[in-house]
Amino acid sequence: MLTATDGGGAASRGFRLCGKGADLATEERFTTSAGGGQLSVEITGKPDGVPIFLLHGTPGSRSGPKPRSSVLYRYGIRLISYDRPGYGGSTPRPGRTVAGAAQDVAAIARHFGISRFAVVGRSGGGPHALACAALLSESVARTAVLVGFANPEAAGPDWFTGMTESNRSDFTAASSDRLRLVERLRQQAERTRRDPESLLTQLEADMTWPDRHVVQDLAIRRLLAQAYREALRGGPQGWIDDVLALRRDWGFSLSAISGPVRLWHGEQDNFAPVSHTMWLARQIRTAEVHVQPGAAHFGAVKILPDMLEWLSSW
Repeated sequence: MLTATDGGGAASRGFRLCGKGADLATEERFTTSAGGGQLSVEITGKPDGVPIFLLHGTPGSRSGPKPRSSVLYRYGIRLISYDRPGYGGSTPRPGRTVAGAAQDVAAIARHFGISRFAVVGRSGGGPHALACAALLSESVARTAVLVGFANPEAAGPDWFTGMTESNRSDFTAASSDRLRLVERLRQQAERTRRDPESLLTQLEADMTWPDRHVVQDLAIRRLLAQAYREALRGGPQGWIDDVLALRRDWGFSLSAISGPVRLWHGEQDNFAPVSHTMWLARQIRTAEVHVQPGAAHFGAVKILPDMLEWLSSW
C-alpha cells in the first residue's frame, strides 16, 4: 500500500538527488516536548528565508523529493521537513493521532525560534498539514495540501470509491483487522529495506498512466527509493501508525481553519482519489481547489515548486 508520495521531472524542476551534487542539507535531532520523543529534522534552502514545513507522505521521510537547496535559496525559502514518529530517525509514538502533528511542528518551530510559517503536506501528510492549520492558526500563514485524504469518519462509505484494491484492503484492515495490517506492513517494510524499489514495482501494477510515466524516470526512482529506505530503516511502526491515524478520528475540526488553503489534486489519482480533495473543499471555507487533468498521485512533486512559491508569498 502507498497512501502518499512523490513524482515529477527531477532534473527540469531542480529536484535534489539525495547523495548527489553539492547540495548539503543540515540535519538536527532533538527531544521535543510533544510526547517526550525524538524527531529527526532536515532544513534546506535559505537560512533566513520564509519558513515552510513540508510534511511527507505515507510511507515517507524527511529526505523525500524536494527542490534543490540552491533553488529554494533563490525562492527565499527555508524548507523544514521531519520524520513523523516511527519513521526514519524519529521515536515511535504508538497511538498518535493526525492532530499530534501540530504538536510536533510547534515543538520544532519553538526549537528554531520560528513564530510564523507555512505548511504543505503530500497525500498522507495532507491531513497532518490541515491539523497545523486548524490547531496552530496564529502561527500558520498559509497551507497547501497535495493529493490529500478526506476525513473517513465524516466522508462515509464513499471514502473508498476509486481507490486501488491494495489501499482499500489496508485501510479496511486498520478498522477491522489490525493484526493483518501489522503483519502485511511488516513484511512489506522488510522487503523495502532489502530492495527499496520493490515498493515501486508493486505499485506500478495499480498506477494510472500519468503516474507510471513519472516513476519510469530513473532520477525519480532513485529519489523515492532513498526516501523509502530511510523511512523504514527502523521497521514499519511509522507506516502502521500513519494508516491507523488516517482511519480514526483526526482530533480536530476542519471548520476551525481560517487561513488561506490551497488544495491540489491530479484528476487520475487512484491512490487518494480526487473526490477526497473535493470533499475537503466543501468543509474548508477558505479553500481554493486546483484539479489538474493528465496528472495523478505522483504529480504532487512536479507541482511542489509552484506551491512553495505561493506559500512563501505571505
